Amino acid sequence: MVTKYLVFLEKLFLDLRFEPAMAKNISQGIGIITLFVISFILFFLMKYFLVKFVGKWIKKTKTVYDDFFLNRKLERRIAFLIPIYLIKNLLYDFAPDLDTINSFIIVWTRVGEVTTYTGILLSIIDSLSDIYSSFDVSKHKPIKGLIQIIRIILIIICVLLIIAVLTNKNLSNIFIGLGTLSAVLMLVFKDPILGFVGGIQLTSNDMIRIGDWIVKGNADGVVTDMGLTTVKVQNWDNTISTVPTYSLISEPFINWRGMAESGGRRIARAFIIDVDTVKFCTPEMLEKYKKFQLVEKYIVKKENEIAEYNKQNNIDTSNLVNGRRQTNLGIFRAYLTEYLKKNPNINHDMTLMVRQKPATEFGIPMEVYCFSKIKTLAEYESIQGDIFDHIYAVIKQFDLKMFQRPSSHSISLMSDK
Repeated sequence: MVTKYLVFLEKLFLDLRFEPAMAKNISQGIGIITLFVISFILFFLMKYFLVKFVGKWIKKTKTVYDDFFLNRKLERRIAFLIPIYLIKNLLYDFAPDLDTINSFIIVWTRVGEVTTYTGILLSIIDSLSDIYSSFDVSKHKPIKGLIQIIRIILIIICVLLIIAVLTNKNLSNIFIGLGTLSAVLMLVFKDPILGFVGGIQLTSNDMIRIGDWIVKGNADGVVTDMGLTTVKVQNWDNTISTVPTYSLISEPFINWRGMAESGGRRIARAFIIDVDTVKFCTPEMLEKYKKFQLVEKYIVKKENEIAEYNKQNNIDTSNLVNGRRQTNLGIFRAYLTEYLKKNPNINHDMTLMVRQKPATEFGIPMEVYCFSKIKTLAEYESIQGDIFDHIYAVIKQFDLKMFQRPSSHSISLMSDK
C-alpha cells in the first residue's frame, strides 16, 4: 500500500515534468509528511479514546486506586507511544531513499521514545506515591523524599540516554566520562544527597511525622510536608517555614508528639511572693484559715503533729522562734495543691505539685506544676488562665502579697502619703 502510494506520487510529479530524481525526493518527502499526519491523527484518536471512554470507565469502578493513575495523566503519556512506534517502524517504508533526513528523524524519534517512557514511569511512581499517601501509615512513614530521589535518578538516566542517542555513543562511555565530573556532581547534588540521607534517618527512626508539632529555630508549628531537601512547617500564625531536612538530623529540634500522645499538657508557671508578707501563723490566723474548706483538715492535722513534736521536745512555745510552727506560705502551698487536685481539668495521674523555687532579689518564686487533660491550645490556655486568676485573687486571703515592680500610680500614692 505504501509503495503504491509513493509510486502514485512519483508518477504525478513526473507527469508535471519534474526531474525523475526530484520527483522521487518530493514524493518521499510528502510520504514523510503523510506518515506524521497519520501518526498524530491516530495519537489524538487514541488519546480521545483513553480519556473519554477508558477514563470514564475507570472513574466508575468501585476502587479508587486506579483514579490516582488518571490524576497523573498516565493515559495521555501512553498515547504518545502511537506516533513514536509508527514513525520509528514505517519511516523507511515512506521514504526509503532519504537517508539523511530519515537518520535525523529517527534520532529525534528515539529521543521522544526515551522521554515518553520516562514520563510514563514518573506517572506510575507518582501514582503509587499518591496511593501510599492515602493510607494512615504514610503519616508515620512518609516516602516523599525517597520518591523524589527516584525521580531524580530516572531523570538523570533519561538525560544520559538522550545524550547517548544524540552523540551516537555507548552509555557506558558516557558514565566513564561522568566519573571525571564526580566532584562537581557531588557539589551540585550536595543538598539532595544530604536531604535523602536525612529523610531516611528521620523516617526509619520515627523522629518526625506529617502532623507533628515541632519547634526548630523560627519554625514553630505543624509539619505539613516532608520533601527531599526541605520540611515544610505551618506556623501557628499560618506562615510557612521551610527547614532543611538534614538540619533535623545534624541539629536539635523539639517534637511535641510525646505531649500530644500523653495524658496531658504541662503547666509550669511561676509567680513571685513578697518575702515581707511571709510570717508565722498566729492562733487568730489559723482560725481564719480553718474556714477554708480545702485546708481545714490539713491545718488540724498539722497542728496536732506540731503540738506533739513540741511537747516531746519540751519546746517553749511562748516565743514564736522556738519549735515548729505553721506559716501562711506553707498553708497557701497546701491550699493550692488541694485546689489543683479538685480541678476536673487537671490529670491527677501525672505529676502535680506546688513547689517553692530558690529566692531571688525579687522575692520567692512559687511554681504551679501539673498537667492539663485538654491539650488543644485555646482550651489549655483557658484552663491555665483560670488557675492563675484564682491564685491572684485568693492570695490576699492568706495575708500574702505578690511581688511586682512599683508603677507610677503606686509611687504617686506613696508620695501623697
